[in-house]
Amino acid sequence: QVQLVESGGGLVQAGGSLRLSCTASGRTFSSVSMGWFRQAPGKEREFVGAISWGGMTYYADSVKGRFTISRDNTKSTLYLQMNSLKSEDTAVYSCAACQPLPGTYYCVVYNYWGQGTQVTVSS
Repeated sequence: QVQLVESGGGLVQAGGSLRLSCTASGRTFSSVSMGWFRQAPGKEREFVGAISWGGMTYYADSVKGRFTISRDNTKSTLYLQMNSLKSEDTAVYSCAACQPLPGTYYCVVYNYWGQGTQVTVSS
């Protein structure tokens, strides 16, 4: 089992920055791969980006070059640094985790989810 708790959401002006955190407990953090997702009102949940247990990352085209995912295994914490925020980035952001299959790096299915944190970007 992995428990995930997000923090760092809030209200920010367009063009500004925000850093979200996701603190994990329950399983060796360094062995899990993780991702960030977001869901805007009336829309389906959208993939934002992912980081492997080894620190490799990839991103959705909509955030590439503006968002950066990182992890600190000593603190069991995942981060999402969001720069150059736009009004369309407004959403509830959630982190998720999985124990990847042997020999793989990323999650195919995310088994564990946080409760989400609201990010509102004002234009």
